[in-house]
Amino acid sequence: MEQQKLTELLSEMTLDEKIDQLLQLAAAFYSDKAEEKTGPMGDLGLTQENINNAGTTLGVSGAKEAIRVQKEYIANNRLNIPTILMADIIHGFRTIFPIPLGLGSSWDLAAAEKMAEVSAKEAAVSGLHVTFSPMVDLVRDPRWGRVMESTGEDPYLNSRFAEAFVKGYQGDDLRTDFNRVAACVKHFAAYGAAIGGRDYNTVNMSERQLRESYLPGYKAALDAGAKLVMTSFNTVDGIPATANRWLFRDVLREEFGFEGVVISDWAAIKEVIAHGAAEDEKHAAELAIKAGVDIEMMTTCYTDNLKELIAEGTVEEALVDEAVLRILTLKNELGLFENPYRGADEAAEAATVLSQEHREIASDIAKKSMVLLKNEGVLPLQKTEKVAIVGPGAHSRDLLGAWSWQGKQEEVVTLVEGAQALGADLLIGQEPFDYFAPSEAAIQEAIELVKAADKVVLALGEQEWMSGEAASRSDIRLPQAQLSLVETFKEYNEQLIVTLYNGRPLDLQGVDAAKAIVEAWFPGTEGGNALAQILWGEYNPSGRLSMSFPETVGQVPVYYNVDNTGRPYESAPDEKYVSKYLDVSNYAKYPFGFGLSYSPVAYSAVTLDQPTMTKDQTVTASITVTNQGTAAVWETVQCYIRDLVGEVVRPVKELKGFKKIWLEAGESATVQFEITEELLRYVHSNQQVSSDPGKFHIMIGGNSRDTQQTTLQLVR
Repeated sequence: MEQQKLTELLSEMTLDEKIDQLLQLAAAFYSDKAEEKTGPMGDLGLTQENINNAGTTLGVSGAKEAIRVQKEYIANNRLNIPTILMADIIHGFRTIFPIPLGLGSSWDLAAAEKMAEVSAKEAAVSGLHVTFSPMVDLVRDPRWGRVMESTGEDPYLNSRFAEAFVKGYQGDDLRTDFNRVAACVKHFAAYGAAIGGRDYNTVNMSERQLRESYLPGYKAALDAGAKLVMTSFNTVDGIPATANRWLFRDVLREEFGFEGVVISDWAAIKEVIAHGAAEDEKHAAELAIKAGVDIEMMTTCYTDNLKELIAEGTVEEALVDEAVLRILTLKNELGLFENPYRGADEAAEAATVLSQEHREIASDIAKKSMVLLKNEGVLPLQKTEKVAIVGPGAHSRDLLGAWSWQGKQEEVVTLVEGAQALGADLLIGQEPFDYFAPSEAAIQEAIELVKAADKVVLALGEQEWMSGEAASRSDIRLPQAQLSLVETFKEYNEQLIVTLYNGRPLDLQGVDAAKAIVEAWFPGTEGGNALAQILWGEYNPSGRLSMSFPETVGQVPVYYNVDNTGRPYESAPDEKYVSKYLDVSNYAKYPFGFGLSYSPVAYSAVTLDQPTMTKDQTVTASITVTNQGTAAVWETVQCYIRDLVGEVVRPVKELKGFKKIWLEAGESATVQFEITEELLRYVHSNQQVSSDPGKFHIMIGGNSRDTQQTTLQLVR
């Protein structure tokens, strides 16, 4: 449909119909069972006319149901306008992939794009049009439950993953490619910086920090073409994001040039009242529409109040018109006017969803996401060794993680099943093993297996409910009962390997007694197969942390790209009057970018093709990387830069590039990074981005801690 026809369609709509287009309702309101929607209708005080005109729908599941809902919606809508079916498809639809924090730890942008492509294909054939993904919130506090939805603590890495996710979800043309869905970047803005890591809590930071660290991920997703933006629950500079005119009108619309749809998070417009920034729902509606929020999710501040606000002159009808036109434009970009059922197809759904091809892709990506944190020569396991697999994660199918909406635990491959598929020599217990209070029978059975084994795999971790939305934790250690298992089993067999299923970086005190630690995250449907292949050396670990693990939760937030201080710890670590703790180091236990493999890799010194550069020149930084092991390996070579003197204090290092290279046993390769003046820019105190002449450290290595360094001079 041409834009002129969309404008004509808008002109045919009554004010009531336009206001209802701004309302998003959950699937229950369109149920064909009267008893399922009577309650919700009453709770929100909606009429059937409101429901017939509500512009978008949340959480419809399955091709058959999607077709039914769309068909009835169009028939009941006076102008036969289709609805948009939206849902949270975060790390897979039915085939579940590793949580985004695990995907980030793959440092593999092609894998992230493929995950999004497969997820979109399964969602689209099941009738959906929009996913509320990617979440690109930068997170530095692992206590925050939604860290599992993030790709970590670094703005550069987050930005690259944001682009990959959007490209995978949307493809090149949503209007004609019905295997794709529109992406909604969230949560705008800075939701991941909640004070104390407590979900929905206040965010408080300078505008310069917001621009430098938190906005780049959203901007990258928008530059990649994301069609929607979701508001965040938190405040930005004291104003709830959903009512923040500066954030959405000035920054998102004017600066970033975003022309797509802005949708509130669940009930976020009404929650402006609870924040204390609106007197009532009418006031909240006024603030949100003036801020530029187009769709209200699951509250009726707009529905109940916009008409009166327009009648009294408080709100211009033009604000409603522009919001409705953006929604109609999105429907048009999705091809819904010509193809209202779009990709929904029951037969194709049965053949596509959870297909063997998708399972194999999920297994491959899960392997890439897992991080070998520690290995004192006990891994990889050999099939000639007798291996006991014990602990709560041995038989667990709780590997999907939060936001795995359509995933089914009964379809998950367990670690034991994955090891059996490899033909490993296993000792396996039958007693159920609780995460928090394992029975004495389970422990005693496991002890006998541990005694008889050559090596022991102790599978530990969180359960799904322990991370995700509204799952913030002040204590990010494993449950005490699990820590006790490490102590107990180590007494009987020192060849102890711990595997971890979890949704956040953990405080691993009590786990370090193990000789090896494998971070498997919540790895998804094929998690057990992937983890077994890592343990038995079928795949050489290549994952690298996208977020630091603390020595203790008392260090949190602990992240690699910190600002220097006037009394830096490094200047005199044994002195008292420097920036330090008395009882623990300043550094993460396992830093950003860290991960081991079964093949040690050595780095040469860094060289530059010239020691100085002007703003118009490019300098090439080179390093030689050598696989000193006997197995081929993927190595992630990381380039960091430090600006030694800035107009504002600069971080001690910042990731500016990375390259994944394949090295055969004994092979060496020279890796090069192009250093341009653009890489040396930062946000100054006037909120403008530019560079300063002076010295810069160029650091290249296998993680943020272990790097080789040289110096570059930028001259005018």
